[in-house]
Amino acid sequence: MESVTAVVVGAGHAGLAASHFLTERSVGHVVLERGEVANSWRRERWDSLRLLTPNWLSRLPGHAYDGPDPDGYMTSGEVVEFIERFAVVSRAPVRTGADVFSVKPADDGYHVSTSQGDLWCRAVVIASGACNVPTVPGVSAGVPSSVEQLTPFDYRGPSGLPDGGVLVVGASATGVQLAAELQRSGRQVTLAVGEHVRLPRVYRGRDVLWWMHHSGVWDQRYDEVDDLTRARRLPSPQLVGGPERATLDLNALTALGVELVGRLATVRDGSALFSGGLRNVCSLADLKMRRLLTTFDEWAKASGRDAEVGPPEDFPPTVVPAPARLRLDLRGGGIGSILWATGFRPDYGWLDVPVVDGKGHLRHAGGVLDAPGLYALGLPMLRRRRSSFINGIEDDARAVVGHLASGLGA
Repeated sequence: MESVTAVVVGAGHAGLAASHFLTERSVGHVVLERGEVANSWRRERWDSLRLLTPNWLSRLPGHAYDGPDPDGYMTSGEVVEFIERFAVVSRAPVRTGADVFSVKPADDGYHVSTSQGDLWCRAVVIASGACNVPTVPGVSAGVPSSVEQLTPFDYRGPSGLPDGGVLVVGASATGVQLAAELQRSGRQVTLAVGEHVRLPRVYRGRDVLWWMHHSGVWDQRYDEVDDLTRARRLPSPQLVGGPERATLDLNALTALGVELVGRLATVRDGSALFSGGLRNVCSLADLKMRRLLTTFDEWAKASGRDAEVGPPEDFPPTVVPAPARLRLDLRGGGIGSILWATGFRPDYGWLDVPVVDGKGHLRHAGGVLDAPGLYALGLPMLRRRRSSFINGIEDDARAVVGHLASGLGA
């Protein structure tokens, strides 16, 4: 059996950042990747997807965007190229096409079984991502067979859907982007809206993520949050990257002709039934947005940067149809497909160590699991609110690898 000090599972931006700092600390390691470098961006994204973060925020350790459009947003292909370049310049020891079948405790370390042979190591960094499997609610079982069901992993563009209207379930970043694209293609879209995070794309002349970055909101640590479990489960904000830097909230979708309905409660007798709480859900999202923008305003004044940005802005409340539809017939032919934009979950079926909770998530404190030598990277709010984004991995990886190296005495 091959022996190596550390194994990194996953060659996305998180795994490669871990490799960078392991190399920096002279810790021998390999990076195992089931597909290719940046595999999820290659294989599991729809054609028109762009990063939500502006290019100037695209940073990895010692590697930053240096192109001609710092305020633009990378396409999927450009993200792949960016991560690939990082793998090359960092000389990461990546083994592609290496499926990990199991990780088990063995002899004061771990036995890692892969499609390319077995390894023994002292430490494992799990960087396989938080979005391995789309989540589809159990109510999908009641959908008539005449309606095609898809997830974002199945979707590439409007032409791949059958004729008829589309019910998009979920109004976070994925749901609103797909609803807009489908409506613009000539489909009639109905969007089922649950809890969501509303944000403008630009506030006071600056990208809203400029405010998150500079005001320090993104730097809040995991051990400073009252309800960490909830913070890690928050839906992604209603943002879209594009050259026009447009806001894509529910009002923008309504203007396009998308019909808003409440959260999908169940499917019964061939009909989708929706919650009557749409107005309350939208009012709460509006309130939270206003509070966050006020936080930005206060920071601008306190930091002396008020003069370099535009004046404070007010945004109209979300317009909710009165009354909102509570039932949608799925058998009448009006709906040809349902797109489940209801989130994703990680897949740890290969991890034979008791560190996964009842909901399938790793138990960890800032990326340190409650099993010696096991670590995680690339998860929502792993150590800070920016952890989910490419620019948030450097600090996380440095800290996690620092803990790992200390445990090894390196």
